[in-house]
Amino acid sequence: MPGLYASAPEPLSFDASLEIRAFLLQRKQGNLLVYAVNKLASDAPVIAELGGIARQYLNHRHEASVASDRIGAPLYCHEKERKSVAKEIAVHGTFASRHMLDDDFEVIPTPGHTSGATAYLWANGGRRFLFTSDTIYLREGEWVATVLWSSDRKAYLESLALIRDLDFDVLVPWAATRGQPYYAMTDKADTRRRIGEILERVRRGEDQ
Repeated sequence: MPGLYASAPEPLSFDASLEIRAFLLQRKQGNLLVYAVNKLASDAPVIAELGGIARQYLNHRHEASVASDRIGAPLYCHEKERKSVAKEIAVHGTFASRHMLDDDFEVIPTPGHTSGATAYLWANGGRRFLFTSDTIYLREGEWVATVLWSSDRKAYLESLALIRDLDFDVLVPWAATRGQPYYAMTDKADTRRRIGEILERVRRGEDQ
């Protein structure tokens, strides 16, 4: 899809059935990188050709643990993730509330998986891409959640309800089942159905 570039897939260290990717968003106001991976340096020549990276955004602290290759872009995360992220990567700036960067990139805190988990909504080329990391990710093509022992289930439910009502047509998580599509096309009815199913499972006490 024009303007959206995925890094090479890498296995998720604690679940080899999943692959993770970072995504470069090509923008006239300055390119953004969403998420983190281990071997981004190998993509440096391509990144330079695409215009470099003005900012990097993490969804939550777990992404920082795999970011062994750094590309020098200023990194941003939620204020509640700063302390944990800073153990792995220097944090340039933080945020605490929903806001816009320019007129096309929206920062939307979605606590629950972790206290500072954040989704990003990018409007480009007639598409609206939602980046949810593993607050919602793809397992065998299904949309699922990741409720950890440390997660806040009540906050997670509230964030899922918020995401269900957002206007987007492409879900772009951090993780997806190995060898399978790593994004999902959707529409309002499909989004409401899929997230509604997640909500029911999480309300019953399930973790996905």
